[in-house]
Amino acid sequence: MNNQTVMVVYSWTAKEGKAEELKAIYTEVTEQMKTNEPGAMKVQCFFDKSTSRLVVLDVFADAGAVGFHLGTTAGAHFNDLLQIATPGEFLFCGEIPEEMKQAAVGMGLKATFAPRVFGFKRD
Repeated sequence: MNNQTVMVVYSWTAKEGKAEELKAIYTEVTEQMKTNEPGAMKVQCFFDKSTSRLVVLDVFADAGAVGFHLGTTAGAHFNDLLQIATPGEFLFCGEIPEEMKQAAVGMGLKATFAPRVFGFKRD
């Protein structure tokens, strides 16, 4: 990953009886990102049955790709998700412009923004 890459880790906890609906929405979200968002580099979803919690890892080429996602795929599904699930904290890892931070907070997201400081990657 280069210095522009942004990783977003977040979760949704399904309301009673809504776990399958939550997974179905994220199956659709994942397919739309794969098809329509060239800046979406990776999407991984994990589900904890004991808590009905879906944990999502998104990797974007840069902050612009995150903004595109929030304005398209995420925006189109956000209200439906709020009807069936409770959002957890959203961790934005990478360089995020101030206006994008304000947009995320304006959506009511509990968000943390952490620029990269150090690390390594094996190929």
